[in-house]
Amino acid sequence: MLTPVDYLAIGHVTYDVLPDGLSAVGGTVSYAALTAKVLHESVGILTSAEASFDFSVFDDVAAVNGSPAAKTTTFRNSYVNGRRHQTVYTVANQLTPDLVPATWTNPAIAHIGPVIEECDPALVTVFPPTTFVGVTSQGWMRARDREGRVHPKHWAAPAAVLDRASAVIFSLDDMQRDWDIAQQMAQVTKILVVTMGPQGGILFIDGQPEPFPALCVTEVDPTGAGDIFAAVFFHAVASGLAPIEGARFAACLASRSVTRPGTRGVPDPEDIALCRS
Repeated sequence: MLTPVDYLAIGHVTYDVLPDGLSAVGGTVSYAALTAKVLHESVGILTSAEASFDFSVFDDVAAVNGSPAAKTTTFRNSYVNGRRHQTVYTVANQLTPDLVPATWTNPAIAHIGPVIEECDPALVTVFPPTTFVGVTSQGWMRARDREGRVHPKHWAAPAAVLDRASAVIFSLDDMQRDWDIAQQMAQVTKILVVTMGPQGGILFIDGQPEPFPALCVTEVDPTGAGDIFAAVFFHAVASGLAPIEGARFAACLASRSVTRPGTRGVPDPEDIALCRS
């Protein structure tokens, strides 16, 4: 039986195909849920995947509820000169408001994190005003061609999403490095964050920009860093930390995450202590 959760992550869990041909669990909700648990949240994941998906990575971390699918969303990621190139092979079922369990409609934080257009934008309407609705919009800002190659696309952000979202986060690459997109979005979004990898990012509060730094580290694997940033930022701001302080804290933990591969980059207590000092 499902019980209420503090942090509800909505989006597809994925299989990420590695260079050696093996697969690892990935997806925004995976990294966000694992991070939220380290921050002492009770966590739920609303997702869709095939019945054989290995959810064991979430044992003692998150309750999982979802729509059984014929296939699990599966990506192959490669990085060339710091830029990610993706191919998506299969996609699970669409996630819609009716799939949210009644006991999960009042979390402290709802994180809507599509990876490939799978989240119905109407999901933002499910939650009461007391819920901090964090949106990582990358999955609404990209599409796939017939060969499965993922490419950026313009996101005609629904007014309902921007009006209800407590914070919206996307990357410099998601917006195709077009700062006009960020400037326009910042005018109609309470809190907007554009992440810039090793360069940190820009936080917009009511349209006013403020930069924040990242750590100088040796990068091993950047996969999941943006999702870790988002989970930490949403937790920090929802807990009352000033947004710029939340962005600095989140950037510190995201920076440390890229020094370890895959989900090993999820923050541990040592990371948290160092980034809070």
